[in-house]
Amino acid sequence: MTHNTPGERTHPTTPAPTQARGRRRRATLLTAAVDLLTEGGFAAVTHRAVAHRANLPLAATTYYFASRDQLLAEAFAQLVETELATTRAWITDHGLTALPDQLAAADRTRQLGLWELYVHAGRDPELQHIARRWTDGCVRIVADTLHLPETDTRVRLLYTTITALWLEHVVEQRPLDHTRALLTHAVKTAENALPPP
Repeated sequence: MTHNTPGERTHPTTPAPTQARGRRRRATLLTAAVDLLTEGGFAAVTHRAVAHRANLPLAATTYYFASRDQLLAEAFAQLVETELATTRAWITDHGLTALPDQLAAADRTRQLGLWELYVHAGRDPELQHIARRWTDGCVRIVADTLHLPETDTRVRLLYTTITALWLEHVVEQRPLDHTRALLTHAVKTAENALPPP
């Protein structure tokens, strides 16, 4: 045990190089998992595939992620946070009715991976709270845009319309004009129902 002499200044300990290296490795593995998820869906994410994509030994994935479920959950959470931030920024810049243009510009495989995990969350309690975070985040974006509380029925109805149109576009690849027209009508209906300022 060491003691400081009177007047001696102590310096905060800096993280060991191995800790920084560990964080980088973990982040690299998680990025690889997200990439595999968006490219090949739920089944594509395995410890072996993630390690290969990250160019790291297989033991690294099992060291940083105790199970495939943990790996999927963290990949899903990262996808959700990225999607929410992107959507909020787009709506801030372009408005709700421009969302179809964001969908058209977005990576379809990434969107499919996100929705696949969302549906799978119905069978996996570990993913369910992440799916709820996505829903709640989208509702919050709509509420903020309309300047209404998140509990307002109009917010929930508009969010539900957006979700249905989003899913139709990603899965069925319906014409963008159809999606845009329906969303514009839904937004105008919600706005017309708002009380005057």
